[in-house]
Amino acid sequence: MKCIGRSPVRESVEMVICHVWDADYPWDVRVEKVCDSLAKRNQVHLVCRNTQRRASYELMKGLHIHRLPALPAAFGRLNTLIGFPAFFNPLWFAKLWRTISTTGTQLIIVRDLPLALLAIVVGRLREIPVILDMAENYPAMMQDLHDSEGVRFTDYLVRNPTIVQVVERISLRFVDHIIVVVDESRDRLERLGVPREKITVVMNTPPTSRLVVSHEEREQGEKRSGKELRLIYLGLLEWPRGLETVIEAMREVRSSLPDIQLEIIGTGRHKSLFEQRVKQLGLEAHVRFLGWLDYQEAVRKIGECDIGLVPHHATPSWNSTIPNKLFDYMSLGKPVIVSDALPTKRIVEEEECGAVFRDRDPKDLARAILSLKDEQVRLAKGRLGKQAVVGKYNWSMDEQQLEQTIDGVWAKAQA
Repeated sequence: MKCIGRSPVRESVEMVICHVWDADYPWDVRVEKVCDSLAKRNQVHLVCRNTQRRASYELMKGLHIHRLPALPAAFGRLNTLIGFPAFFNPLWFAKLWRTISTTGTQLIIVRDLPLALLAIVVGRLREIPVILDMAENYPAMMQDLHDSEGVRFTDYLVRNPTIVQVVERISLRFVDHIIVVVDESRDRLERLGVPREKITVVMNTPPTSRLVVSHEEREQGEKRSGKELRLIYLGLLEWPRGLETVIEAMREVRSSLPDIQLEIIGTGRHKSLFEQRVKQLGLEAHVRFLGWLDYQEAVRKIGECDIGLVPHHATPSWNSTIPNKLFDYMSLGKPVIVSDALPTKRIVEEEECGAVFRDRDPKDLARAILSLKDEQVRLAKGRLGKQAVVGKYNWSMDEQQLEQTIDGVWAKAQA
């Protein structure tokens, strides 16, 4: 490996980058995209959790994966506990320190807030710049969980919104640069006093390969013509994501669209509540829970449906982040229905690629669904969404932003 000198401008040479991810890998769509992009010019090492007791080291498609140590299966859930992603967990500190030492890491990227302080401390001790990839508004996300589940004893330490907010403020101050996923997140950080030049927007957009429609996919789309209206939801089954509003809206539109179908892909802590509500409303013939599907299968299911749903509650959390599934739907030429959470509302209205409904209002969601019952309207809006992905919302554009950010942070560190 050719080493990088002290020049303030990075030449076209390999850098060693350590990406810190607070969950198991594989798999996460953003981690994969970021690491694949960085690996085109650099040597990339990923430090991640190991609840599945996989190999401690693995080379996967050019990515060096370093997992936390795992306890034998006889220890049960204790293995999950020891790997809990917290900045004060010594196991994470030891793993990150050792990985950086043995690989010669020159830059750290840490995904989201749980391990941000840990990465900052290690970076300061090793004189390595640290970039925070902030895909979520963690304080607001913790508040959403509190509002939907109540406060448990353990939450006072690990999910306390006030403590998380303090951790965020400290991290924002001492990290070298911050990557966010949407303009509204950048605006929030600016309101907190973070200088704009310290923030870069790298969105959760799909790869351009998604825009190539296979013969099989085209045939499947033709088969869908004239069938019952089929809606799809892809994501975690948690209360703040608004799935209960969709279920209630299905009851509202059933009389006008007796053959309407809703397919739900994913799992989550509130799945049983949603299933119970479907039974209470007598919607078993109209709503199917498909469970967790791998990404390629989920994409295939999207291609078979007519409308993609993003019904998230318009809380401070969803007013400052953007879900992958919005662009997944758009890239496959599907019209979208979104709540009036700020980022999704802005994009759908700007691109005219779907409909917007009032947050947590089943009747207004029913209105939005009925506004797209005509196939020609759906096709027109789906085309506009796909055009927006081709011209603006695709990973090749965001990859350039990512590369420029890496080069800028490296140049500043060497100056």
